[in-house]
Amino acid sequence: MNSNELPVLTYKDGENSVVPIPAHEQQLPTVVAEPWLEISKQGLQLEGLCFDREGNLLLCEVFGGTIFHVALPDKKVTEQFKSHKQNPAAVKIHKDGRLFICYLGDFESTGGIFMVDADGNNAEDVVSDIESEYCIDDLVFDSKGGFYFTDFRGYSTNPKGGVYYVSPDFKSVTPVIQNLAVANGVALSTDEKTLWVTETNANRLHRIDLLDDGVTIAPFGASIPYYFTGHEGPDSCCIDSDDNLYVAMYGQGKVLVFNKKGSPIGQILMPGRDQGHMLRSTHPAFIPGTDQLIICANDIENNGGSWIYTVKGFAKGHRSYQFH
Repeated sequence: MNSNELPVLTYKDGENSVVPIPAHEQQLPTVVAEPWLEISKQGLQLEGLCFDREGNLLLCEVFGGTIFHVALPDKKVTEQFKSHKQNPAAVKIHKDGRLFICYLGDFESTGGIFMVDADGNNAEDVVSDIESEYCIDDLVFDSKGGFYFTDFRGYSTNPKGGVYYVSPDFKSVTPVIQNLAVANGVALSTDEKTLWVTETNANRLHRIDLLDDGVTIAPFGASIPYYFTGHEGPDSCCIDSDDNLYVAMYGQGKVLVFNKKGSPIGQILMPGRDQGHMLRSTHPAFIPGTDQLIICANDIENNGGSWIYTVKGFAKGHRSYQFH
């Protein structure tokens, strides 16, 4: 047979993208995010978007340890302080104004959480890297002042990670769910009865129904409503006031959106992703009191910069614990 007569595989629309959208996600409502703010012309691993009571934005850069402050509405970017702990991955604000910094440490056994005042002074350990062996990536407060954190350890065949609850007095740590392959993002539903967790190296979304004590899983309450596709996997997440969940896809330059039951209902794409740009999308967050979502991403692989992008979500962001 002449080679010219052989069956030929040809790319369909979008299939020659660096990160093609899976067939089961191609029909989702889709928007492309717009640039909102350049944080740096260098490729920095941005994470931990969080707003203070004055409406200003805080975020961190993992490998360099910088905590950035973005004054709104003029969007002036300054370096607030440097983390004294290795590889900070999230910034969250207690309702008393203190900053809680999650750090990854050596990515194996020296991570933890410390709290500081707004200027980065008066540091105190909350979860010590000396007394524990966690690699802590993210946390979410509940209305009692306690919080859930993710243990970022392990890999696909060595699920050492999990989710833990720290009591409001910060004196006890209780496991909620364990044996996860790199627990990453964590979010609470508006009624605080459902805990969402992303498991990066197993590409899974966990939906966990909790009893009133906040740590006991309800009968048949832990499920996996969604399996993600592609490299690398789900990262940080947040909710809106309709209880939709927004999950950043690290290495894929997009955010997937799910309803309160875990069904996908939309997606947000970073511009240039098909050509391999801005694939390190890590964290979504809502500007308080609005339906405007911001997403941080960077272009390290292409010697590009670090940006925050924006779209409008399905609903306003949830008014979280720190603003109560």
